[in-house]
Amino acid sequence: MEILKKEQWPEYEEFCSHSPQSCFTQSTMWPDVKANWESKIVVSRNASGKIVGGMLVLIQKIPLIGTSFLYAPRGPVCDLNDKKVLADLFAGADILAKKYKAHVFKCDPDVLVSNTEFLSTMRKMGFVRRYGPTGFEGIQVRFNYRLYLHGRTEDQVLMDLTQKTRYNIRVAMKHGVEIKVVGKEYLDEFTRLMSVTGERDSFNIRPKEYFARMLDALGEHIRLYMGFYDGQAVCGTITTNYGGKCCYVYGASDNAFRNVMPNYLIQWEMIRWAVETGCTVYDFMGISGDTENEDDHLYGLYRFKRGFNGCVDELPGEFDRVYRPLAAKLVKHAVRLNAVLRKLKKKVQK
Repeated sequence: MEILKKEQWPEYEEFCSHSPQSCFTQSTMWPDVKANWESKIVVSRNASGKIVGGMLVLIQKIPLIGTSFLYAPRGPVCDLNDKKVLADLFAGADILAKKYKAHVFKCDPDVLVSNTEFLSTMRKMGFVRRYGPTGFEGIQVRFNYRLYLHGRTEDQVLMDLTQKTRYNIRVAMKHGVEIKVVGKEYLDEFTRLMSVTGERDSFNIRPKEYFARMLDALGEHIRLYMGFYDGQAVCGTITTNYGGKCCYVYGASDNAFRNVMPNYLIQWEMIRWAVETGCTVYDFMGISGDTENEDDHLYGLYRFKRGFNGCVDELPGEFDRVYRPLAAKLVKHAVRLNAVLRKLKKKVQK
């Protein structure tokens, strides 16, 4: 086990960007987005000194309680069935926990819940698994809708979409909807659309500055797409392309002109980017775990994504290694209280 110095980070980036277990939130670029966190990288090497596992750990200090929260978003990056490497990486987390007086270390690896061997390993290593039925209870969503590309051509992927989705893509084309890859100069419009979407679908949105940091930090691995109808911005998305995976991270649309189907065309353009760059999967990201409940307020989102003929991947959720139980309880209560206060503030402002 080794905790890398900053000048060694490029070695980890080379490993991470080519690992099948990689994620953009585990890259060396991500700390520039999470500017209010500290960050460290833990690696495990084989006998010849080659990196065989790694983990970006974000560190958030909580001064009032005198503790820290450690989090490896979508980490570790390694063969998740290799117990030796996992133990090595988590030993590094323990060292960081001692240094920063952490109350907990949390990770939420991208692994299917059906991998019972991994679940058993984590339990034996002292982790507590945390998850909920909807999948939205944690930091990241537990149910993802994914389109596995399997080396298909653009035409093959298009023909494998549902007939209704292909029709809606053509409706957008027929009405002259135009999809463009744009720069930060369109973030005001994108943020406006995010506000409209957040109000419509009842979720909080990130500030413009956060999206700007994402675009700056991830460079060629990220795109801001905007959709236009009659010269007006009607939809927008932020999508990453890293380690062979394309992820639809943020999406927004106006309440007007939904009848010309801009959201279908913008998704198709992002899928085309995934195909062009040889990605193995296009990830539509989160959906509700209750996919059979048509009364669920997120059912429409699932129905939209389902039209692209992918599949639902259920992930196990979060794994916590608790170091200071009392501090962990205090932080948990503080977080809940803060959430309640935010909701009350939102009601008062309406």
